[in-house]
Amino acid sequence: QVQLVESGGGLVQAGESLGLSCTTSGFTFDIGDMGWYRQPPGKQRELVATISSGSNTNYADSVKGRFTISRDNAKNTVYLQMDSLKPEDTAVYHCNAMIRRYWNSQYNEYWGQGTQVAVSS
Repeated sequence: QVQLVESGGGLVQAGESLGLSCTTSGFTFDIGDMGWYRQPPGKQRELVATISSGSNTNYADSVKGRFTISRDNAKNTVYLQMDSLKPEDTAVYHCNAMIRRYWNSQYNEYWGQGTQVAVSS
């Protein structure tokens, strides 16, 4: 069974940095796009950043210039480096991946369980 496991959340002060990582466990044939989404308290889940298998990136306007997404294909891991954090970045952060489990299967979407990031002012 494929699982995405996030780590690295926590409580920081505004202006500080935090790094998240998300590792895929279980057998996978191919991993396509990976990404990070977040759900602020009382709000809907929103896109933070995505990265293709070829490392093309896309960011939400609210995090451009502050967050950096990267991936290590050999480790099946995606990272999110968050700098200059703001209180409005407080949310549960979820990783996401499009995974093909076998050579003859289609891509399916997988989600991690989420990790809490809290930024105090």
